[in-house]
Amino acid sequence: GVVASGRMTDTRRRVKVYTLNEDRQWDDRGTGHVSSCYVERLKGMSLLVRAESDGSLLLESKINPNTAYQKPFEDTLIVWSEAENYDLALSFQEKAGCDEIWEKICQVQGKDPSVDITQDLVDESEEERFDDMSSPGLELPSCELNRLEEIAELVASSLPSPLRREKLALALENEGYIKKLLEIFHVCEDLENIEGLHHLYEIIKGIFLLNRTALFEVMFSEECIMDVIGCLEYDPSLSQSRKHREFLTKTAKFKEVIPISDPELKQKIHQTYRVQYIQDMVLPTPSVFEENMLSTLHSFIFFNKVEIVGMLQEDEKFLTDLFAQLTDEATDEEKRQELVNFLKEFCAFSQTLQPQNRDAFFKTLSNMGILPALEVILGMDDAQVRSAATDIFSYLVEYNPSMVREFVMQEAQQNDDDILLINLIIEHMICDTDPELGGAVLLMGLLRTLVDPENMLATANKTEKTEFLGFFYKHCMHVLTAPLLANTTEDKPSKDDFQTAQLLALILELLTFCVEHHTYHIKNYIINKDILRRVLVLMASKHAFLALCALRFKRKIIGLKDEFYNRYIMKSFLFEPVVKAFLNNGSRYNLMNSAIIEMFEFIRVEDIKSLTAHVIENYWKALEDVDYVQTFKGLKLRFEQQRERQDNPKLDSMRSILRNHRYRRDARTLEDEEEMWFNTDEDDMEDGEAVVPPSDKTKNDEDIMDPISKFMERKKLKESEEKEVLLKTNLSGRQSPSFKLSFSSGTKPNLTSQSSASNLPGSPGSPGSPGSPGSPGSVSKSTSQMAAITTK
Repeated sequence: GVVASGRMTDTRRRVKVYTLNEDRQWDDRGTGHVSSCYVERLKGMSLLVRAESDGSLLLESKINPNTAYQKPFEDTLIVWSEAENYDLALSFQEKAGCDEIWEKICQVQGKDPSVDITQDLVDESEEERFDDMSSPGLELPSCELNRLEEIAELVASSLPSPLRREKLALALENEGYIKKLLEIFHVCEDLENIEGLHHLYEIIKGIFLLNRTALFEVMFSEECIMDVIGCLEYDPSLSQSRKHREFLTKTAKFKEVIPISDPELKQKIHQTYRVQYIQDMVLPTPSVFEENMLSTLHSFIFFNKVEIVGMLQEDEKFLTDLFAQLTDEATDEEKRQELVNFLKEFCAFSQTLQPQNRDAFFKTLSNMGILPALEVILGMDDAQVRSAATDIFSYLVEYNPSMVREFVMQEAQQNDDDILLINLIIEHMICDTDPELGGAVLLMGLLRTLVDPENMLATANKTEKTEFLGFFYKHCMHVLTAPLLANTTEDKPSKDDFQTAQLLALILELLTFCVEHHTYHIKNYIINKDILRRVLVLMASKHAFLALCALRFKRKIIGLKDEFYNRYIMKSFLFEPVVKAFLNNGSRYNLMNSAIIEMFEFIRVEDIKSLTAHVIENYWKALEDVDYVQTFKGLKLRFEQQRERQDNPKLDSMRSILRNHRYRRDARTLEDEEEMWFNTDEDDMEDGEAVVPPSDKTKNDEDIMDPISKFMERKKLKESEEKEVLLKTNLSGRQSPSFKLSFSSGTKPNLTSQSSASNLPGSPGSPGSPGSPGSPGSVSKSTSQMAAITTK
């Protein structure tokens, strides 16, 4: 009799619902009242929680006969896993309510309510192994047309249980069952027996999910694989069967770009292609539950690829021919496309290899002369060939940027700049015709890897960085900046269409990267070539993203606080375009406005004296009316203080004495005060009472408590609606206080008590404790306990 006059008794069944999020913190899903009743739709006794606020359903969870429910501590909490990664907890206001629900759960599971966990958390397969130890292997129905339905049911019912899957797999292996099934498949196709074909689809798909290499060996053998693919054409959920076999035999012709002499290798390549096709095209996208069941299929393909790469690598003649034909002028276009696509796939295969195999693989390619070959192909007219060559190049750069750098520097000794590999890459980036610049983005990424000092070797030869950057700035940088310089000869960009803007933005992104990572090389380059002035012309672009890129480039330079740069900026009056853009932007509050203000704010906060003086002396008139932020007034103030100091050095030393005196207090107390200050709502300050305690005596916890408790007393007097606000105010960054505390009325709280909850990951708080566990904002422990008491 929990229901009194049709209404839930008020507090006994009052709960908070929590779910565990990805960061293993408990999220509060709301407060409501819990009941248990039979739910027709779920076919079982279930727990229901209706929200206190609006009666909506916060939780509907069937009490599963074999879920492990736990009552970990405190007698007011029940925790369980609803699904694979979905943990739930109910936190009760009162022990009595918790006990009632616990009894219900135990009743459904046939357990004694005195337990504090209803099921042993054993791996289910262990348990089954126990039950089934004595039972013999699985009997398969004889393989006949009229028993297909029975077979399909047997396969389906075995999948969920590890033990039965094992037995089914063994039975299928021992009795050569798969071949028999495939014979029936032919019969069904001849008779056009659609029902039978649908059963066969289910059976074969089920066999895939058994995840057994031994079964795959049979299914993917030369004689079976096409029939297996055939069975998978008859998916009962589709109105029309799929023509996979037709595609594989007619459309996807396997081309031997260079004859492969080894028959075993040839067969491996065919098999891998088909199995990959099954994985990608034939099997429906696996559900989460099936995902890991296909792991053996993934590894089957993986090991095949390892073998293929190994065999091809050892086939010296094959690779020599490949490279010779690739670079031969006489090779016709179509053949060259096939060769380069083959090489690209070959490299893609290698991505799956273990590191040591991959090393060997790339060494082989390198010795075969892959880089000079790529250089030849990248210079060709055929766009498809160039694009494949670019992909191959990207595998090489990602695998070993130093190898590529070394090659480029060596070839620079005997070649003109314009045919250097890196310059070819830059050129392709600049000439990308795709309106979205997909290729250019990829190439920009590769260039960035090549000029990134982080991945340059510092061991064998200490100088890779100096050497390569010296080379890059001498031979390549002018190619990269050419479009930028060509477009900024006037006071606004000469070409300002979308594609040009996108390209310039990419170039700027790379230059900004250089400013950050290349120190003196880029500094000399920018100052000698007056690059920053040119970049700032782009602030006048009609494309906001480009104007912002230009600004970001300047901001990166200012961020270095380097007086060389600062002198260059002042000498050329390079704040002019920024101030102009700021004024043109008018009163619009947008990214441009914020970014410009942020730049000036940085100069103010970091107290960059030279720039402060420069800006105020030259641009104060333009900026003095801006009063929605204090940045410019603050800059002016800094400027005046600087002047004052120059005029009166004595004042300066006075100031520093005062300052040192003021900060000599114990640093910790300062933090505590700040902490409290930040955790006080602004509206509590209106009566002018400072919450920050006086700082003249050293503090211990009691002192800190004092103002907080006063603050709480004041809180109590406020109306009830503010009680609600406090409930939501996050005062519990740390573990919430002992649960009993929040509701026990007469007892005086023990301020040091910390609940034993701490062994549970971020245990849920109780309905009365403010906020939810693991929430942002934090306050000393005692504070959050005070809060809990006052919200009663």
